[in-house]
Amino acid sequence: MSLKAGIVGLPNVGKSTLFNAITNSHVEAANYPFATIKPNTGVVIVPDERLDFLADAFKPERKINATFEFYDIAGLVRGASKGEGLGNQFLAAIRECDAICEVVRCFDSAEIVHVDNTVDPARDIETIDLELAMADLESVNNRIGKQEAKARLSKDKVAMYEMAILRPLKATLDEGKPARLCTELSEEQIAYAKKNFFLLTLKPIIYVANVADSDYMDLDNCKYYLQVKQIAESQGAQCIPVSCEIEFQISQMDSLEDRREFLDSIGASESGLDKLVKASYRLLNLSTFFTVGKDECRAWTFQTGMTAPECAGIIHTDFQKGFIKAEVYSYDDFRALGSELAVKEAGKLRMEGKEYRMHDGDCVFFRFNV
Repeated sequence: MSLKAGIVGLPNVGKSTLFNAITNSHVEAANYPFATIKPNTGVVIVPDERLDFLADAFKPERKINATFEFYDIAGLVRGASKGEGLGNQFLAAIRECDAICEVVRCFDSAEIVHVDNTVDPARDIETIDLELAMADLESVNNRIGKQEAKARLSKDKVAMYEMAILRPLKATLDEGKPARLCTELSEEQIAYAKKNFFLLTLKPIIYVANVADSDYMDLDNCKYYLQVKQIAESQGAQCIPVSCEIEFQISQMDSLEDRREFLDSIGASESGLDKLVKASYRLLNLSTFFTVGKDECRAWTFQTGMTAPECAGIIHTDFQKGFIKAEVYSYDDFRALGSELAVKEAGKLRMEGKEYRMHDGDCVFFRFNV
């Protein structure tokens, strides 16, 4: 599954440094190293300790992690919704993304000038919220212009249903607030809006607080980070603290051992980039199943709730067309019992049919006939 998170932010907030860390990173024995597949798109592996354990057990020729795309989007400036700067390009790029990672500057620097001359995370977030909300408001007003008469005059059912969604969205956007903060709509209405209206501010968001190196291990005393964290919590969003400079340093290290030693030296269990990748993965309601064996141990990404045939189709369309059954056991059972043989002897290997909905951590062998 190809899914993409857009990295957005004002100029000079650390966006490019973070993206450079993504595109310059390397992982040991990975079939999908961090790489740039387009000038502004980077592929990063999804760290998964479960896959590492399975690979240690099966000793395969190849270990292949799930992957995730990050898209580096041109810096936004005030007035982007009206075409200022690279506004139109910026907004079009966000529409192509499944989620937004908003980098917020949380450090002072005399060398790196802020576009507004002072560091103020709350103001920066408000600027981006306002520009995206204004772009969405234009879209909503255009939709209302098409549907309002149909709903009022001909009582068109689709138009009436949409108007019941568009009016509350317009009220929220008129206040300069993101559409995702609209409280008057049901989950069903929100899902309809996401599918049909393509609003920027309905996309799920993660705030990336780019802190100074000196603040990274003392976040409780970093006033800028605490501001971003509070805003994220008020919106029901996640806030991931990173030091983009530290991430770039880590990305320059060739060996996994050097990275671990560096992280240990700063008291971190994992890099901020790894945290961001995992958070982005969860944000899009993604799960992982595994295929294992002597040839290959591989993690596959699927949308939570997909059936076994749909997941088989992720590997190859023929697998879905000719699906017969899935032989499934859970990673947790494998870890507890130690081998496939022990899993079978314990009766933990299951035969599942077309109605089975895959679970995160399933180890599966698909049987099919074409």
